[in-house]
Amino acid sequence: MKSKQQRAAKVQREKLGAAPAIDNRRARHEYEILESLEAGLVLSGTEVKSIRAGGVSLNEAYARFRDGEAWLLGMHVPNYKQGSFSNVDPNRPRKLLMHREQIERLQSRVGEKGLTIVPLRLYFTRGMAKVQLGLARGKKLWDKRADVAKRDVEREIARQVRR
Repeated sequence: MKSKQQRAAKVQREKLGAAPAIDNRRARHEYEILESLEAGLVLSGTEVKSIRAGGVSLNEAYARFRDGEAWLLGMHVPNYKQGSFSNVDPNRPRKLLMHREQIERLQSRVGEKGLTIVPLRLYFTRGMAKVQLGLARGKKLWDKRADVAKRDVEREIARQVRR
């Protein structure tokens, strides 16, 4: 027979594993991803609860560097319903937690023409909010069309193989 503590620990592990992963599908469509890395995210308590509940938007988000720190701008985290006075601005800048070497290397790469940093995915690891960032270059219209055509061909081939 399991003790009360063991059952509570099991429920807690299941809750941590059930946290959603939010993908930024638009970023993969709009940008060519050159490299990616993981960064921590500084959040308030009600923001964490709101992210776990879902409804976060990464579509307009991007990263900027200011005073040797990385910041995520444009990410919309809706207010937590039960948060009342402890809710914060849904579109506020959020600090990214990265090593100084990573920040300096990305800062120098972003200085190149046409490169930017976009969030690709937001997820939880061991209860901590993480964001997967991508160093990206904007696609031209014909690049997007070529990707759509390539995806259609792959889908058609897969359909033929199933038959």
